[in-house]
Amino acid sequence: MTLPPAAKPVATGHVPPVATSADQAPAVHASRGREPLALHADRFFDPDSAVRSTARALYEDVAGLPIISPHGHVEPALLALNDPFPEPAALLLTPDHYIFRMLYSQGISMESLGIPTRDGTPVESDPRKAWQRFASHYHLFRGTPTGIWLDHELHELFGVRVKLNGDTADVIYDQIAERLASPEYRPRALFERFNIEVLATTDAASDDLAHHATLRADGLGSRVVPTFRPDAVLRVAQPAWRAALTSLESIIGRTIPNCASFVQVLAERRRFFASMGATATDHAVVDPYTAWCDAETLEHIFARALAGQATTADQRQFEAHMLMEMARLSTEDGLVMQLHPGSLRDHHEHVVRRFGPDKGADIPVATEYTRNLQALLNAYGAHPAFTLVLFTLDETTYARELAPIAGHYPAVRLGPPWWFHDSIDGMKRFRSQVTETAGLWNTTGFIDDTRAFCSIPARHDLARRMDANFLAQLVARHQIDMSDARVMARALAYDLARSTYRFGGSASAN
Repeated sequence: MTLPPAAKPVATGHVPPVATSADQAPAVHASRGREPLALHADRFFDPDSAVRSTARALYEDVAGLPIISPHGHVEPALLALNDPFPEPAALLLTPDHYIFRMLYSQGISMESLGIPTRDGTPVESDPRKAWQRFASHYHLFRGTPTGIWLDHELHELFGVRVKLNGDTADVIYDQIAERLASPEYRPRALFERFNIEVLATTDAASDDLAHHATLRADGLGSRVVPTFRPDAVLRVAQPAWRAALTSLESIIGRTIPNCASFVQVLAERRRFFASMGATATDHAVVDPYTAWCDAETLEHIFARALAGQATTADQRQFEAHMLMEMARLSTEDGLVMQLHPGSLRDHHEHVVRRFGPDKGADIPVATEYTRNLQALLNAYGAHPAFTLVLFTLDETTYARELAPIAGHYPAVRLGPPWWFHDSIDGMKRFRSQVTETAGLWNTTGFIDDTRAFCSIPARHDLARRMDANFLAQLVARHQIDMSDARVMARALAYDLARSTYRFGGSASAN
């Protein structure tokens, strides 16, 4: 993929608010009863002065590098349509399950936060009231990554200078709302201000990629790219499978009568995605089980699925085989294969029935990789055209399984801490347990994996600070010198993600 020259770097640690008509009104500054919101320049660095000063220097080297976001869930329509963000609650609260799952855990109903219901039954329709409830409980996010990201957004993006709480909710709401009404806060303007070089979305196998076509026509096709995610058509025992297959048939204009045709269609769709700029696929499974299955058994499973009779055992066998097929196809079309296992999706049945999937009720389970991935890795783990990025929600596998796997198989790279472990301590645990066995260049660098567009700079800033701090500790212990650390810091912040996902260039080792 040929990329345009990067825009002038903007430090991800500081995204200054643009001057707008909002600046004609008094800004929200600290006063009596209002605690100031300030971001310390050395935040998240080690308290030891020697480590801290080195970390600061390393961070300053990489803070202004462009953002590579090779996996996430920002809707392509956001940038294709470039409509103004509606208002603060719709931007920051209702789309973000990190936020409302915490509030829900404290007994605050999703209805009161304005989260839409599946059947259209009424929920809070006044976004200001929903914002007030959120702000009144903002203390719940103290010490969490969500609180860190939100404080960064409020301070750096919107120019807020007091802490969000029940007393300041209205005035902060008004300040954000007025900024959102200005052209400088349209999605594409923010995309440029965030200094995003590449942003990958996640798209169903049946997606027509119309919004990506719009972006390509507007000259953004090499910077906003799709990712092929066929999960919905692989889960043959799920009630929604038949509808997902029908959507796939509709987009290709023909029926899919058997499994052999099904695999051919997936190969076609992958080629279409690649023609639209995709460099990767994504697969979410509970267990990363892989195994070949004979053709006759596969056809029986597919026939049972068409009849609505597939079992959970059928699905496990079918998914295991299809992961093998996806790896095989990656050796042919070059798409990087991402595997996100270990999440039991939609654990809370009441929430799913009322509000739908992806509402903060996905819970991690223990995950085994060594035996489950043996078939796939024996088949393709040393193939020169294959790259497999492994993620986990089970931190006990870092040193025991994942680092040794990545430290042996040429095709394997380890994705960064994901979801619940995308945090200060989560990043520390990952680096300390993985690096000694897998090294740095068998990892991908940071991946934000977010649907919250405005949080992207905050997430990358946190990761760059934590990686700088990790490397500073190695320098302090004389495991590496400062010149090594500078190369490694750049690799983690930029080079590794760019090369792993084949956006051009490579992760320099000198």
